[in-house]
Amino acid sequence: MTHTPRDAAAGAPAEPVLDVRDLRLAYPARRGAETPPAVDGVTLRLEPGEVLGVVGASGSGKSSLARVLAGLVPSGDEGAAVPRITGGDAAVLGQGLRRMGRRARTRTTYGIGYVPQDAGTTLHPQLTASEAIAEPIFSRDRRFDSQVAARRVVTLLTALDLPPGTQDRYPHELSSGQRQRVALARALVLGPRLLIADEPTSGVDVMSRVAVLDLLRDLQSRGGFSALVVSHDLAVVERLTDRLAVMHRGTLVGYGAVDDVLRDPTHPYVRDLAESRTAANRGPAGAGPGDAGTDGR
Repeated sequence: MTHTPRDAAAGAPAEPVLDVRDLRLAYPARRGAETPPAVDGVTLRLEPGEVLGVVGASGSGKSSLARVLAGLVPSGDEGAAVPRITGGDAAVLGQGLRRMGRRARTRTTYGIGYVPQDAGTTLHPQLTASEAIAEPIFSRDRRFDSQVAARRVVTLLTALDLPPGTQDRYPHELSSGQRQRVALARALVLGPRLLIADEPTSGVDVMSRVAVLDLLRDLQSRGGFSALVVSHDLAVVERLTDRLAVMHRGTLVGYGAVDDVLRDPTHPYVRDLAESRTAANRGPAGAGPGDAGTDGR
């Protein structure tokens, strides 16, 4: 059941973790050419302690939305690989993106954990698992107590059910599921208020996908952080939350409780999702999240 946390002192509803209002994103064009919007007029909210799933096919704009919310990119500030804000706004942890200065952006980023697509492949090949997980700690504070950092790393490795000795292994010595868990630990090591996970099971073997999702769900439940989970696979989202935002060609075409969104769909893409869900529920036992593939850009 979704509930709105309240400020005990003021008795008012707590500030949303994400407040996206009519947001428009576009990738910078070369030689002045016009580019179609990657995200066009999206509005959504994420409350403290809540999990929201964002589902869409390739080209829907869901990963562009995740990158901007996680990277805190203001209008026109970055290069061609990152979309820029061309309309609307988004407040992340109470800070509006369009008017956010660099210092405020850095401070806010420390409250966000980001798991990119194929996160396991982004681990530095020359860092052990423990070094990779601890790196964000020392990037924020080079004088941080190394023993405290080591204990924090061990706590996360244990919580993510990684075997003894994992901390001393390099990425090529880990399975795809283990690499993904290390990437998740790295995103959580600073104790973020918000986790943004883009295709959290991409690049993970089928047998490990359910385990990764269940661990993520357990960590979120115990840690109380908010999470925005992006996936092309409805089954992935449903394993983590009952709240859904559906994107199609840059626009939001469904938003609310999963059952409400899929019960009486009007948009063709949402109708396809509903039909696929019904077919999967009638299918052979044992089909797990992510069996449809990993194309989620």
